[in-house]
Amino acid sequence: MIDVAVVGCGAIGRVVAGALHAGEVPGARLAGVVDPRGAGGLPLLPLDEAIDRAGLVVEAAGQRVLADIGPRVVASGRDLLAVSVGALTDPALLRRLRDAGPGAVHLTTGAVGGLDLLRSAARMAPLDRVRIVTTKRPAALVQPWMDEDEAARLRTAGAPVEAGRGPAREIAAAFPRSANVAAAVALAVGDWDAVEAVMVGDPAADLTSHVITAAGAAGEYRFEIRNRPAPDNPATSEVVPYAVLKAVEDLATRTGGFR
Repeated sequence: MIDVAVVGCGAIGRVVAGALHAGEVPGARLAGVVDPRGAGGLPLLPLDEAIDRAGLVVEAAGQRVLADIGPRVVASGRDLLAVSVGALTDPALLRRLRDAGPGAVHLTTGAVGGLDLLRSAARMAPLDRVRIVTTKRPAALVQPWMDEDEAARLRTAGAPVEAGRGPAREIAAAFPRSANVAAAVALAVGDWDAVEAVMVGDPAADLTSHVITAAGAAGEYRFEIRNRPAPDNPATSEVVPYAVLKAVEDLATRTGGFR
């Protein structure tokens, strides 16, 4: 049985921690939740105590928190399951996590599939073209760095509008709550700058869509994923915490196979 600490009790962390607390994850149980805003009745722990008690720490609190606590968790000998993979656009953080040891870093698939196939195709030969187009409600794409006109253009959009386009490294950093998927694709391909990421705001988008296209020596690929947004945080998909729970179960049982 592995004890799991969950850092962050928002739309993702609350579901993950609740399932662990209820005994719904084979081989795993909740050690506690780390969140200065509270844990909604779940066991609340300071970070130091959570690291001491847990064998696995789940980060579900955003890119800045992953950058702050990730190396410390891994250096303590605890394994880290990262949700906010967009933080890994920072090469220095990526090196620190890889070198911190003795704990290991694991990444979640989040809201998309097909990453194993992209990883295999890229291993055969570098991919010639990779693009991910993410479409969400416009308000979910408004960012603090946007000026008033740009933010208003999104909030008042009556038709699809492009909010950002560029290498996955740039887009994942610019849209930290909405572009972890672009980061996951880039990590699968093994080249941040080879993946073009496009963020589109569509007022008619009831579902969040990710369209991934790629081509290379191995073949041509197209994946389209349409997820329901989380009710209390439309910047993330409702399925994401369940991807995290599956990853926790795989780590706890050390199988990763079919169940």
